[in-house]
Amino acid sequence: MISMIMILNQKGEIMISRQYRDDVSRVAADSFRIQVIAAKEASSQPPIKRIENCSFLYTRHLNMYFVALTKSNVNPALVFEYLFQKIRVLKAYLGEDFDENSMRNNMTLIYELMDETMDFGYPQNCAVDVLRLYINLGNVKPQDEPEPQQLTKQITGAIDWRREGIRHKKNEVYIDVLESVNLLISSTGSILRSEVTGRVQMNTKLTGMPECKFGLNDKLVIEKETAAGRKKTGVEIDDCTFHRCVRLGKFDADRTITFIPPDGEFELMRYRVNDNVNLPFRLIPNVQEEGQTKCTINLKAIANFSEKLFATHVVIKVPVPKNTSKSKIKASFGRAKYEPEQNAIVWRIKRFPGKADCELTADLELVRTVRPKAWERPPITVDFQVPMFTASGVHVRFLRVYDKAGYHTNRWVRYITKAGGYEHKI
Repeated sequence: MISMIMILNQKGEIMISRQYRDDVSRVAADSFRIQVIAAKEASSQPPIKRIENCSFLYTRHLNMYFVALTKSNVNPALVFEYLFQKIRVLKAYLGEDFDENSMRNNMTLIYELMDETMDFGYPQNCAVDVLRLYINLGNVKPQDEPEPQQLTKQITGAIDWRREGIRHKKNEVYIDVLESVNLLISSTGSILRSEVTGRVQMNTKLTGMPECKFGLNDKLVIEKETAAGRKKTGVEIDDCTFHRCVRLGKFDADRTITFIPPDGEFELMRYRVNDNVNLPFRLIPNVQEEGQTKCTINLKAIANFSEKLFATHVVIKVPVPKNTSKSKIKASFGRAKYEPEQNAIVWRIKRFPGKADCELTADLELVRTVRPKAWERPPITVDFQVPMFTASGVHVRFLRVYDKAGYHTNRWVRYITKAGGYEHKI
């Protein structure tokens, strides 16, 4: 596994190093300094370098290099994940923008963290909440200092993201389903690319060590649960990635999402949907160039979602030729203005009702150019936010909370769909 961890400054000088195995030495840092830092390869080459039968895997934070050395055939993804987690732990202790000075002023703390997060080259506990129970800055005492037996259980146990003895007056769970729509439509109206990337964000305030069972309208699950003769539609969910609290074995077996949640906010899962995307907006553009001095743009925007819903912060950017001198713009809804610095007409609508359609008309006067050049016609871009709407059709079917105390849990679910790369060619 990992033989050594080094933290170097931008000059290649070792600030901190920790050797976990004796098959490498600090002399290797000279090779890394000469062949990577001095050669300025860090920004142009892959973050893995093989020097003298030793592999150097590195990443940067500000002007510092976090380097892992190994002579064995390790999994690179595991090493990089450890380096990223190491930086995340240091940010929690030293601040988001910790630098070389703060590292040098906290040497003892950093060496303690290096010993606790790795043993004999194998990554160990990197959970900030658990590390803070027994490693602090020296002047901060933990509020609830755990007993030695309980501390050992948390360090060595499988559930390091949640400590025992948590109590809340009200047991509540907040669920946010956040989606981003990516769309590209050709000038003829055909869909070239459409996908939805989503994530489920949770904020749990639960007492004890509850076990939760979470269900979406996943197509595979609904097909299993559907009775003979009855048809229910589900969503085909691809590329699911989960928080480490989720029991992946149960998900692989029967697609059930079971977990013991961390206390507070965390991201439960991410997913992607490619098929049957419900597009929130449909655009009908019409651009006519009249010679070299005039251009007319007509745009119709139609909201496809329910009339009970509405979109907020809608911004439609309609590109115009760079040699535009004057513009006469009329919008049936919202405000539209020609912004020369963006070479576009920016149409802003604070609140766009569902099933409504709005129109924009613009008459442009163009300046003659010495060397006429064809207008490239960049795509129209749309930015928006639609509460209580999912473009993928994903919705939460249930959240069951099981605890020995058998308390009642209040649940709130919110859906928000935003624009990712929402473009329409003209």
